[in-house]
Amino acid sequence: MVARKTHSSWLAIAALAVMATTSSVSAQQGLYLSGAGPINRSMGGASTAAPIDSAGALYWNPATIVGLERSEMEFGVELLNGDTRLGSSIDAGSLGGGFPPIDLAGTTESHAGWFAIPSFGFVFKPECSSLTYGLGIYGVAGFGTNYRQDNSNPIVTPPPPGGLGVGAMYSRYQVLQVAPSVAYQVNEHLSVGFAPTFNLADLSVDPAFFASPDDANGDTFPTYPSATHGRTNWGMGCQLGLYYTTDCCWNFGASIKSPQWFNEFRWYGSDELGGHRQLTFDLDLPLILSLGTSYTGCERWLFAADFRYYDYENTDGFRSTGYDATGAVVGLGWDSIFAVALGAQYQWSECISLRIGYNWNENPIPDRNAFFNPVSPTIIEHTIYLGASYNITDAWTLSVAYVH
Repeated sequence: MVARKTHSSWLAIAALAVMATTSSVSAQQGLYLSGAGPINRSMGGASTAAPIDSAGALYWNPATIVGLERSEMEFGVELLNGDTRLGSSIDAGSLGGGFPPIDLAGTTESHAGWFAIPSFGFVFKPECSSLTYGLGIYGVAGFGTNYRQDNSNPIVTPPPPGGLGVGAMYSRYQVLQVAPSVAYQVNEHLSVGFAPTFNLADLSVDPAFFASPDDANGDTFPTYPSATHGRTNWGMGCQLGLYYTTDCCWNFGASIKSPQWFNEFRWYGSDELGGHRQLTFDLDLPLILSLGTSYTGCERWLFAADFRYYDYENTDGFRSTGYDATGAVVGLGWDSIFAVALGAQYQWSECISLRIGYNWNENPIPDRNAFFNPVSPTIIEHTIYLGASYNITDAWTLSVAYVH
């Protein structure tokens, strides 16, 4: 009974400490990146009805590969700065008995470093055929944190009895997706596309809040294990798209990405005395609905807009929240969200095209569930994109993009 009481008190302390945090972190739309490749990213990811490159077309709507002017192959790599900040605070005496004796508050920077995100798109358009084929390979989702132990920041102070928090925190999640695609041109205006999606994911978390804490050393202060000794995990899903063009410069598109279902993630862990523990967690990627439109009626200009819905509430790993009877966190408790992507391209000359994009989306993490998400700070609301392409030859184009 003493151990259970102590454990419950520790969880309450940690929850109080972090409830007012994570207001300054940034990454992408929940877990998902907003696009693939420098061209699509510089358009804010708006490509459901605006096929201007192979990677972006395959990423958001396989039906749009019919709209590309010719067969093409695209290679890209993105360097993402994963540094974030985590703040927490707790009022004096809020835990009872005059504890803690003073107000505590602090902010700690994450030094996760840079992440390399690859993208590859290949589209083949046979002559005199209604079918177009494609292959997309790209990083689609992820996050990463690396917070040191910090005695001035309650949530990352040492675990009891030395502190109030959970100590240093680390996480890394990366998903690579392979999407062989085919599109069929039904008539002059309508095309449909389909792509099975195969995913390769790697997840490491320390401490692993989804596992039951243990008190193997009998000091009445249970601790969470580390989930860093895992293996690469496989998952799959599919994507279906429609693309419709008109004679009045307006184009329309729609696509649905199914949930990406993964095998159960597994790790080799250990208890406080070094004994073996098997850790498991179910984590999928959500269903995404996309609607898009584009307009080409202004000379040299292309305008595009996408509207998306991310169904986190009905996805394993996100739909539940809180603790089970053993003290393990049962889920991240994310809300489903809406997002808007806007992009414009201007053909400056025969060789140079310029692009600008903007993206807005809701925050999937409600304030009440902030405690369960300190190692998954994928919160963003506003993003600006800039990009340009230069045609080196008729066959080679160099593109760059900047995301802020």
